[in-house]
Amino acid sequence: MCTGGGPGIMEAANRGAADAKGHNIGLNISLPFEQHENPYITRELAFDFHYFFMRKFWFSYLAKAMIVFPGGYGTLDEFFELMTLVSTRKMGKAMPVVLYGTEYWNEILNLDAMVKYGTISPSDLELFHCSDSVDDALEFLTGKLSEYHIDTPGGGM
Repeated sequence: MCTGGGPGIMEAANRGAADAKGHNIGLNISLPFEQHENPYITRELAFDFHYFFMRKFWFSYLAKAMIVFPGGYGTLDEFFELMTLVSTRKMGKAMPVVLYGTEYWNEILNLDAMVKYGTISPSDLELFHCSDSVDDALEFLTGKLSEYHIDTPGGGM
């Protein structure tokens, strides 16, 4: 498990991994407010970054999938950078992405307008999956991870 290392949903994910006795990574960023390292990160896997670009690099480099929960500018920055890398095929690997919280994302993002104005391709809307259900998100991710990242005869990357 790898999160931004902060409070809220990041802390919940790190806590879940810690409670399951798993190692988990926290990629913390120094901010003038709100961000502090949560106590559930595996100590030797807690990293502090000053620059967002380095943090985003390590997020995408280590990741096999990404779940994006409602958030602010930083969340949007990370989501759009990843979508840019995925849509331009610069990742070098498949990257399943889930936007969790359909009502929030439909209100915040008007990607259909970007298609209408020709700034993204209609197929770019297929680069992520929207979900409101843990079961649905899990099913989507396990299917994609099995397809792209599990070494099986005749499958995988």
